[in-house]
Amino acid sequence: MQDTAPLVVGIDVGGTKTQLRAYAGDTLVADHVRSSGGWRPHDPVAAAGWLAALAAEALPAGVRPSALAVGGHACETPRQCDQIRTALQLHFDAPALVVGDAELLVPAAGLEKGVGLVAGTGSVAVGRFADGTPVQVGGWGALLGDEGGAAGLVREAVRAVWAAHDRGEEPDALAHGLLAGFDVPEVPALGAALEHVTAASAEWGRHAPAVFAAAEAGSSLARTVITEAGHALAALVARLAARGVVVDDVVVAGSTVLAQPPLYDAFVSALAGSVPTARPRPLREPPVEGAVAMARSLV
Repeated sequence: MQDTAPLVVGIDVGGTKTQLRAYAGDTLVADHVRSSGGWRPHDPVAAAGWLAALAAEALPAGVRPSALAVGGHACETPRQCDQIRTALQLHFDAPALVVGDAELLVPAAGLEKGVGLVAGTGSVAVGRFADGTPVQVGGWGALLGDEGGAAGLVREAVRAVWAAHDRGEEPDALAHGLLAGFDVPEVPALGAALEHVTAASAEWGRHAPAVFAAAEAGSSLARTVITEAGHALAALVARLAARGVVVDDVVVAGSTVLAQPPLYDAFVSALAGSVPTARPRPLREPPVEGAVAMARSLV
């Protein structure tokens, strides 16, 4: 297999699931999906061991990569990514590259440059300066940021419901949806429900469908939360533009923004107002293809 074409391996480690694809030339050798449980990007040695175990699990016995590229969730700085790459090369005698998972979007879309915007459980935007230096904005997690991602939407929805309660308004469809989802009897109990979780991003984020259902049912609160989330996503792109990043093409991915047209439409509308030259492009290929493209560039 590897006598005729080098084996390139791309890995997309997302917040929830991980996908590995391997090609020998144009021949697909492996396409493996598993949970991202156990991924520890702030421990380079553990992260490299996790990736090596994934490759051993996914690739045919005895097959070794000629090059490997990884897009890692919560791999937030060039230094952190380089530490994982260095540790990873102790497992593979092959060129390797490690970047944040949002950096996979632009090459996955077949582009050489542009901005990658993810709004799934969380939200983040990435681009590169003219000299190739990567830059990231957002991605601060459910407690501090991630506006426009599922967890951020739920956090802001609870804030909106609380504010309505303080104004003396009766619970609307958004309030009822959140109360049912968090299994609490009244609006004031929502705060404790948010606080008493073990993994805020995932456990808050799973309630995001209630926000969109409430908007469809006529909740003006929910519609405002969604509109503001779209503006927050557009603001990430505007922040990159203000720092000198070329933002002509914005490749958009993520299970929240692409699955929910009201949020995507709110983002597109806000982007047209804040960065009129930017062209939003929903990603049609899986992000792992961006990792494959990066791995091919190493051969």
